[in-house]
Amino acid sequence: MSLTWHKATDDPDAPEYIEVAFADGGAVHLRTSTDPENIVTTTRAKWDAFVLGVKAGEFDHFAGL
Repeated sequence: MSLTWHKATDDPDAPEYIEVAFADGGAVHLRTSTDPENIVTTTRAKWDAFVLGVKAGEFDHFAGL
């Protein structure tokens, strides 16, 4: 399976970052740049719900915001 990975950062010098790839059939794959062989897979519906939660600030307490 060939995936197109998208960096979740605009900082070209970031030492570590998350990458996301969207596969045919609705699967969403996540990995870190420091361990690219360790891939977590979820559904598009769960990914969309997560993104909405992030935008709504539901996870700000994890970042100390």
